[in-house]
Amino acid sequence: MKYILVDSMNLFFRARHIAPRSATLTDRVGLAMHIMIAATNKIAKLEGVDHVVFALDGHKNWRKEFYPPYKKQRADERQKRTESEIEEDELFFEVFDDFIEYFDKKTNCSVIQVDIAEADDIISRWINLHPDDHHIILSSDTDFYQLISDNVHMYNGITKELITLEGNFDDNMNPVIDKKTHEHKKIGDPKWILFEKCMRGDRSDNVFSAFPGVRKKGSKNKTGLLEAFADMDKKGFNWNNLMLQRWIDHNDEEHRVLDDYERNCTLIDLSKQPQYVKDQVDKGIIDVLLLNKLKSLSTKDIAFHFMKFCGQHDLFNLAEKNSDEIIKWLSKPYQGYIVGVMNDQSKTSN
Repeated sequence: MKYILVDSMNLFFRARHIAPRSATLTDRVGLAMHIMIAATNKIAKLEGVDHVVFALDGHKNWRKEFYPPYKKQRADERQKRTESEIEEDELFFEVFDDFIEYFDKKTNCSVIQVDIAEADDIISRWINLHPDDHHIILSSDTDFYQLISDNVHMYNGITKELITLEGNFDDNMNPVIDKKTHEHKKIGDPKWILFEKCMRGDRSDNVFSAFPGVRKKGSKNKTGLLEAFADMDKKGFNWNNLMLQRWIDHNDEEHRVLDDYERNCTLIDLSKQPQYVKDQVDKGIIDVLLLNKLKSLSTKDIAFHFMKFCGQHDLFNLAEKNSDEIIKWLSKPYQGYIVGVMNDQSKTSN
């Protein structure tokens, strides 16, 4: 099976910034919807698809309880918005809710939201529950680089790049050339990317570094990240020499690198969520899939609702040029299975 896993809010709200400055608010909203559907359709054509999943952020967030500073700066930034910015945000959220309700009620796609979790958690757990299937993550969030493998690819709908272990490719499957190196653009080893991020933290999410100022490559007297990473599996001298270091923060509080690294792993590593989070997300996914067995719509009904939706939101280009292709993936219900929960006998059918 092949699944497209859409990081819904990421794609929709990043798309708003692509519009030219002269674009009206209505234009930006329309462009966001267009990009979200068009990007999904490109991947469906490029790699094929058996089912599309739209993952949503929950209303609560277990990471904020685990680590109160998590994304706190974003709440502070929202307090500084102007009236016009507040009005724009409200309209985007209103349209986004209607957009997602359309996918949930008028198509055979799966829309999954778990109250305590982020879309990242849902996407990572979906992949974990379907280890033998192929997955394409639709997002511009580099946090997903850690999940890329032989059977997990990522498509950035903003830059229009397919990201794989072999490198980045454009919509025609031509290698993307790195502007600095002039060579085929590649993300590198996902395991290293994850390790470095857990060590350095994530400024965009307000996750502090486990060892501020640590060098990538060490010296004669100091172990760097590369040396510790090479020693990660054995947990030998270089690993312990780095991880057992201590440092003092601006509040004169002492930190041990290993403690802060493990904290960051819990926040950043999408395989390291607390067990209760994994359990709730897994249940949320399974509940939606079982419920969707009862709602499967006919292709005729889905085609009618798609054309109606395009008319309501002035998505005439999609309706005129790509409707047949889009209706195909909108019509595909979940037909896979989760071992021990949804077996061959419980597969859905058209």
